[in-house]
Amino acid sequence: MSRVAHSRTLRDRGLAVGMIEDEVRTVTPERAAKVQRALDRRVGSVVCVMEAVRRRHNASALIRSCEAFGVHEVHLITAYFRPSVGAARGAERWVHLRTFPTVAESIAELHARGFKVYVADLADDAYTPETLPVDGPVAVLFGSEVRGVSAEARSLADGAVMIPMRGLTESLNVSVSGAILLRAVADRRRSLVGDDLGDDEKRRFTAEWLAAEADGRRGLRARTE
Repeated sequence: MSRVAHSRTLRDRGLAVGMIEDEVRTVTPERAAKVQRALDRRVGSVVCVMEAVRRRHNASALIRSCEAFGVHEVHLITAYFRPSVGAARGAERWVHLRTFPTVAESIAELHARGFKVYVADLADDAYTPETLPVDGPVAVLFGSEVRGVSAEARSLADGAVMIPMRGLTESLNVSVSGAILLRAVADRRRSLVGDDLGDDEKRRFTAEWLAAEADGRRGLRARTE
């Protein structure tokens, strides 16, 4: 793809002319096309919510799973989060990470957008990954490995989902259970609606990515001058 065609493609996606010109100078057409292909394979109607983010390694590994399975949006119940480099492997750059001060605010926002929220919990009436309703937007909320999800999350959620286990172990590492659940839920939702990340979110994400790329290049130049 030529630089002119590359600029036209970005302009068609609704990006500002100034951003396009800056991007053309800093990002190759091949790299930009790769990012756009990834966004086109995202599912926007499945969201991952994490209550316990103090164990950065597990939370970062789950973010990495989200990115790998095309789950675009991740809610973190915290004021600040710094990914573990070894576990995330940069995946945090390619998903929409959002922080919320309380689990109630995250769930309320998801409900307002039409999502059903299910806690990952060992409950008698819990769904399995294969039976969880995916006929509408769905969010899966994960707690800590030791304490599980909070009582508040249970009370506000629309139900629970669990992974059936046949061994003596009664729990899985949260990053492992998250990967199993999210892969199944994302695949089942995708089979109904396809890759449904909205165009507005694609434009927002692309604009933020291009701005970060430009800032990074400017910072590199400043350090070497």
